Amino acid sequence: MNMRSLWKGHIRFSMVTIPVRLYNAVDSGSSIRFNQLHKEDHGRIKYDKVCRSCSETLSGDEIIKGYEYAPDEYVVVDDEDFEKVKLKSTKIIEIEGFVDVNDVDVSMYDTPYYAGPDGDVAVKVFALLSQSLTQSGKLGVGKVVLRDREDMVLIGAQGNGIVIYKVRYPQFVRKMDDVPGLADSEVSADELKLAQSLIDSMSKDLADIEIKDTYHEAVQEMIQAKVYGKEVVMAAEDEVKPVVDIMTALKESIAAASGEAKPMERATGESEEAEVEDADVEEVDEADEAVAPKAKKKATAKAVSAAKKKAAPKKKAAKAKSKSKAA
Repeated sequence: MNMRSLWKGHIRFSMVTIPVRLYNAVDSGSSIRFNQLHKEDHGRIKYDKVCRSCSETLSGDEIIKGYEYAPDEYVVVDDEDFEKVKLKSTKIIEIEGFVDVNDVDVSMYDTPYYAGPDGDVAVKVFALLSQSLTQSGKLGVGKVVLRDREDMVLIGAQGNGIVIYKVRYPQFVRKMDDVPGLADSEVSADELKLAQSLIDSMSKDLADIEIKDTYHEAVQEMIQAKVYGKEVVMAAEDEVKPVVDIMTALKESIAAASGEAKPMERATGESEEAEVEDADVEEVDEADEAVAPKAKKKATAKAVSAAKKKAAPKKKAAKAKSKSKAA
């Protein structure tokens, strides 16, 4: 699929300048969107912009921007005011320095963009920056003006290309310490050891873990089913039980992750034959009878026949002995 660039400019660090184009890394076109409809006739809903003071419906040229600095008190801001603070787009991503990947808190990452070389002349120097970032394990830190707004970006390598992350400014990221309920809790050494063992047993490459938006697929299937008039079936929810004994839960989880299971007892032919000989009629398991009643009836009939044949010589001997006494 051909990607359309959304920005054209340069990446510059020190005296090196690289012509690049930016592309959206996220395919927003695949998102499922719904329209609001009138319940009675399924007509599309539209929204009119109505003034709360006079209840009049307004057009776009009758509307201005205002900032509420106090309850129902506004300062009016027009286009001339925005022009005064508008940043000039230099079309240059100026790298101000390089930092270790681990120095960047994951909460700062926002929107990713892919960067590609703009023209044949940029291919070699673009590849040089990509490979240098890969070997160094560093991220470039810079700023770029997109849509009249200056954003902080991180520049890193991915495969043969470069990915540029628009990041959140630290001043707008809340602190983890502000989350309620994060009081220090004592954890025993045994619990910590078992938890670490569980993590080690479940460790794998990210490529081995299926990462898929199953809800997106379920919604698509539901829509298709309704389009074709099919019944929509709801999947059963898994029962989630609260953990009471953490040590037992950790041990069971480690056993499950390691694939440990009790070995099945191997059946021997001798015990089966002994049971058939000692029993007059073979017992039929209820579960097996429900699965294959005909086969079980046949097996039972054979067992009864075998028992009768076994008892026949004894009956003949008893009759002969009775006749000899009578003689």
